[in-house]
Amino acid sequence: MLGIGLDGRDGHTRLTRGKNFVLYGGSAETHALMRDKAERINDQLDRRGKSLEEVSAAELCDILHETDD
Repeated sequence: MLGIGLDGRDGHTRLTRGKNFVLYGGSAETHALMRDKAERINDQLDRRGKSLEEVSAAELCDILHETDD
C-alpha cells in the first residue's frame, strides 16, 4: 500500500515504511492517520490469516470498511 499526504506545509519530509506499506508526506496529523489506518489493515489481515497478496480487491475493500472509525 502507498499513502501520499498532500497537506504537509511545515517543511518536514515524513516517510514511514512498514509491513505492506510506505507512507510519504502529509502534515503530522495526516501522516499519523495514514499510519494508523495501515496498521489496522495489517491487523485485520493477520486476524484473517492472510497476506496482502492473498486477498482479493473485494476482500480488501471489506477490510478497509472494517477499519473505518
